[in-house]
Amino acid sequence: MEKEVLNPRQREAVEHREGPLLIIAGAGAGKTRVIAHRILHLIQSGVLPESILAITFTNKAAGEMRNRVSGLLRTDFPSAYHRAPSASPFISTFHSLGVSILREHAALAGLPRRFVIFDRDESKRAVKKATEAAGFDPKNFEPGKICAVISREKGEGRTRTDYGAAGQNEYFPRVVSAIWNEYEKVLREEKALDFDDLLLTTMLLLQKEDTVRTHYQRWWRYLHIDEYQDTNRVQYEIARLLAAVHKNIAVVGDIDQNIYTWRGASIKHLLHFERDWPNAKTILLEENYRSTQNILSAANEIIKKNRHRLEKNLFTRAEGGEKIAVYGAYDEASEAEWIADSARALIAEGVSAREIAVLFRANFQSRALEEAFLNADIPYQVVGVRFFERAEVKNMLAFVRAALDPADATSFARIANVPSRGIGKVTLLKVLAGREAELSPALQAKVVGLRALLARAKEKLETLSLSDALIFILKESGLERALKEGGDEGEERLLNILELVSFARRYAGMVQREAVEKLLDDAALASDQDEIKEEQNRVRLMTVHAAKGLEFDCVFITGLEQGLFPHERLFAERATSEEAEEERRLFYVALTRARKKVYLSYAGMRSVFGSRQVSAPSEFIFDIPEHLYETQETPRTTFFA
Repeated sequence: MEKEVLNPRQREAVEHREGPLLIIAGAGAGKTRVIAHRILHLIQSGVLPESILAITFTNKAAGEMRNRVSGLLRTDFPSAYHRAPSASPFISTFHSLGVSILREHAALAGLPRRFVIFDRDESKRAVKKATEAAGFDPKNFEPGKICAVISREKGEGRTRTDYGAAGQNEYFPRVVSAIWNEYEKVLREEKALDFDDLLLTTMLLLQKEDTVRTHYQRWWRYLHIDEYQDTNRVQYEIARLLAAVHKNIAVVGDIDQNIYTWRGASIKHLLHFERDWPNAKTILLEENYRSTQNILSAANEIIKKNRHRLEKNLFTRAEGGEKIAVYGAYDEASEAEWIADSARALIAEGVSAREIAVLFRANFQSRALEEAFLNADIPYQVVGVRFFERAEVKNMLAFVRAALDPADATSFARIANVPSRGIGKVTLLKVLAGREAELSPALQAKVVGLRALLARAKEKLETLSLSDALIFILKESGLERALKEGGDEGEERLLNILELVSFARRYAGMVQREAVEKLLDDAALASDQDEIKEEQNRVRLMTVHAAKGLEFDCVFITGLEQGLFPHERLFAERATSEEAEEERRLFYVALTRARKKVYLSYAGMRSVFGSRQVSAPSEFIFDIPEHLYETQETPRTTFFA
């Protein structure tokens, strides 16, 4: 089967067995196919499935990888496929891997077995509380900014102690250190880890505990890492520790698609792989199975201006293709109208709405686009509003957490008055401070009633299926009744909760407590791309960052103006060379999301931060050779002619 679907370079990567392997895979070069077939080949050659670890960056990618591998095993190696689930390759994201290791060795990591995972909003609330506890005003030290600093430091592998020692002579680092100290107290009180702790604590555990490190080094003899260019320092170190003994580490990456340096991702990990792992074999995958040659030629021209990269040229056996369309609009409204009209014309010609994506550099651009799509009556979905971050879904999950752990103050506070039951802020503060006796008898009765509800919910969570327990909470809490009385918006929120109930049915085969833990973990680890429901036939509107790893027949890249895309920092005279190269990589990623047709648009005038600004077309447009594009004035498609 391998020889039928793999090109010679792919087959070479698949059949390499022992020692470090670097696979430079261009966009659309079939890297998922290579990793899946490589895992199959290892198992066919006698490697135990459970000794194989594969790490991706999103739940969506991990799910696709698991399905791909299980499909190959079912077809080509059924004896391995029918073994117990524990005897299967471990395929997950870095964060899910961290959760698995920390839950297994919670005591050694100094954690409770059932620790809570704070999402970004919960972390911000905890940092705000910590800021006040440290004696600072959250208005002067915005929690989001403090969170970003702490997140960056943890991503670099630094603890609060490390950070405090390094910045003790500067005012702002001293402030952050004091807030961080209080933040750690909040986390301990809430038995919680934040998103970055899942990686940092895992790294520290592997570094300090020889028995844990040795266990996993012996267990996972073959390590695969996808999107290696996106690893930060902690992820790099976790991989290094796990692969240190057998050195069977295979990484797949593409420097030209490194667009997350603001998250701590470092292209040095890919550039220095051969230095870090002597005798590594390097294989270059340049054949593209996604886009037309016209699209690839434009992408090659764009990216070759970057200096910090490994040289490669994407090509496809399918020559030619539709020219890139370029449209210059008067302002953002007319740009959005042209995009909506063009999308409508594509749909009329037979293109599925789900195969059309509209990409933008900054979130504020979505407003004009949404308005145009609404006016044109074209179904669309804005990717980035995560299902598990919707208020009604978070309320349900908070009910679950508060029911299972009466000491979870954050969850209790969230649902104390949801729906309204007369427990206001002052009452809640007294309850959380242990001053419940100061409340009036009527208020005490309401608090007792809430605790009784949570006790009943706990009993249902421990005896019923997870989905049935959620239905119990929905009805008994009064949420269902309140939402039904809330008009169209309430009905939509209720549908989201019912979607959560449906989602919970995937854990039907688990023991009740395990099912609850898995739901809470999966909810905390969900990413933007997990919101894309393939069954919904809607045009996708999203940032270029959110589009990475996805592909569509037709892609609109909007707002191609100097200062917007490429983006320039406010008040900065010019971007640094590193920032400029990342902007170019971002445009390269945008281009290579398209299979068949690319539309580029820009506006001569745009409202930015409340003021009208005159803009020049992006330099990226001028970098594309003229024979690869055509300018357009009206929506016109010859795509399916």
